[in-house]
Amino acid sequence: MADPQGFLKHRERGLPARRPVSVRIKDWKEVYEEQEAGQLKEQAGRCMDCGIPFCHSACPLGNLIPEWNTFTWNGRWPEAIERLHATNNFPEFTGRLCPAPCESACVLGINQPAVTIKQVEVSIIEKAFDLGRVEPVIPERLSGRTVAVIGSGPAGLAAAQQLTRAGHTVAVFERADKAGGLLRYGIPEFKMEKSVLDRRLAQMRAEGTRFRTGVEIGKDLTAEDVRRRYDAVVLAVGATVPRDLPVPGRELSGVHQAMDYLPQANRVSLGQEVADQIVATGKDVIVIGGGDTGADCIGTAHRQGARSVTSLEIMPQPGEQRAAAHPWPTYPVLYRVASAHEEGGERVYSVSTKEFVGEDGAVSGLRLTEVTFEDGRPVEVEGSERVLPAQLVLLAMGFLGPQGEGLVEQLGVERDARSNIVRDEQYMTTVPGVFAAGDAGRGQSLIVWAIAEGRAAAQGVDAWLSGQSTLPRPISPTDRPLMA
Repeated sequence: MADPQGFLKHRERGLPARRPVSVRIKDWKEVYEEQEAGQLKEQAGRCMDCGIPFCHSACPLGNLIPEWNTFTWNGRWPEAIERLHATNNFPEFTGRLCPAPCESACVLGINQPAVTIKQVEVSIIEKAFDLGRVEPVIPERLSGRTVAVIGSGPAGLAAAQQLTRAGHTVAVFERADKAGGLLRYGIPEFKMEKSVLDRRLAQMRAEGTRFRTGVEIGKDLTAEDVRRRYDAVVLAVGATVPRDLPVPGRELSGVHQAMDYLPQANRVSLGQEVADQIVATGKDVIVIGGGDTGADCIGTAHRQGARSVTSLEIMPQPGEQRAAAHPWPTYPVLYRVASAHEEGGERVYSVSTKEFVGEDGAVSGLRLTEVTFEDGRPVEVEGSERVLPAQLVLLAMGFLGPQGEGLVEQLGVERDARSNIVRDEQYMTTVPGVFAAGDAGRGQSLIVWAIAEGRAAAQGVDAWLSGQSTLPRPISPTDRPLMA
């Protein structure tokens, strides 16, 4: 235990300050300032090192949270990063992007604010990089086996790093011009600067992982080509088919999917040129969908100089305290204020889009109506219909599954009723030697689940190639989080 009286002496959470809104919306840098070392130590010392640490069960990676909290409190940074890397390949990603279900399950959170687990995590890995403690882990010997990992998001990167360290020769294929998947072009700079991704990719290259960017498997190379060249294949292609909104006026220009908008903005913020870029400058912007992707759109629109930004959500506004339907230690549905929400705009709940209104083929407004829920289904409120002005509408309503045509179709792997790729307990698909990890098999989920599945799939691949494996196995494909 770090500080036996820590949770008694320091009863409040202490997080680093966000940069002033007026400053941060003028650039694309991360929004948080550096945390004072004394405050971080206090927060790590609040951990009670519970007899049954529920934070473990809420974390798909099984992070050893009480252990690295203790080392952080003691200032023992080498031991802290060793414990953190024992279960998580990329704590610098999860420490910035994970919604922290571990904190919702913190035992201290039963009657006072939970430990700032996520902030301690990112502080440990940043300190490790500063001290030069993040070095390549070179395999002692090569197995002579080859693996193709298709997709370089968090699941693909985790699988590739684990398999490389197991001695296999791994090539990661990415259809974009640079590796990283959604970490590269889906996550805005203000949430994670891409230098954070690049330094980890440099470590992986030094370990022996090979990256083949600008190559779309199923198009530039056929699935047959890949299966012939490699002993095993890992599908980490994500769930990239966006949920659409088929209402009148959907064909109007100015109505776009969020993942058509965000990657363009990311490229421009990184100094690249994008022809015919979708921009929010001087426009009334409406974002449909209240999740993380919607918040990313809001923050991006603010930085592009939108005239107004409105976020629409069909569900009622959540409360600020746990509801009876979400008891501890489950992940509760709460009213949360992300940094993007703090920057301005309006959040409108319990509304449904009826029509996109247009002029001269371009969207000019959105007709909506208020709704209530009866037996779990939305019912329109009579007389509540109104039109909001909009010259840019962004659809951020989630994703349905992996892209079917091309690679998945050519491989002939079985998919379930939700279009996700079917896997067995070893993450192998219905095609021998072909494995699937992350959103492609689980469906749209969290970054922490993607990394956990990448690690688990790597263990399955290693066992299949070698007859046995010493790689860790954090989860099964059938595991479910403590989330409603």
